[in-house]
Amino acid sequence: MTSASIKSASGPARRTVVAAAGAAGLSVALTACGGSDDDSSSSSASAGTSGSTGTTGAASTGGTAGGDDSAAGAALTKTADIPEGGGKVFDAEKVVVTQPAAGTYKAFSAVCTHQGCAVKSISDGVINCPCHNSNFSITDGSVKSGPAKKPLPEVAIKVSGDSITLA
Repeated sequence: MTSASIKSASGPARRTVVAAAGAAGLSVALTACGGSDDDSSSSSASAGTSGSTGTTGAASTGGTAGGDDSAAGAALTKTADIPEGGGKVFDAEKVVVTQPAAGTYKAFSAVCTHQGCAVKSISDGVINCPCHNSNFSITDGSVKSGPAKKPLPEVAIKVSGDSITLA
């Protein structure tokens, strides 16, 4: 006995449907992970120094990382709260403050330059983005590993005594 396969003339073959669904899923994944690394809100920043003794800040990139100047001068934290060789992310202000060396404080945008996710942690001398695993230097915001290609923009801070504020 032989069995003949029965094909329905009323719709596409199962193989066609599965292939189309796979192609649609692939295009969604590529769209989410691809894209431009251009960050139109970032501007060139140059290093500057704060008014305290030997601590280094960053040049202003238009106020806070989100471009909202209303937070300028807002107290972020105490210097004792920023570990040497590490840092702390301030979600509401979209800023990450680091202390790459004793008494040296830096601040960067907490918005990843790859796809705009918020960076979440600092470990082993790098700022980590959980979305696609980009890592940035705590010293200058440069890319340590991608997919990000552009550094985190610097944010101006002021260290006065034991207080760190947005400049």
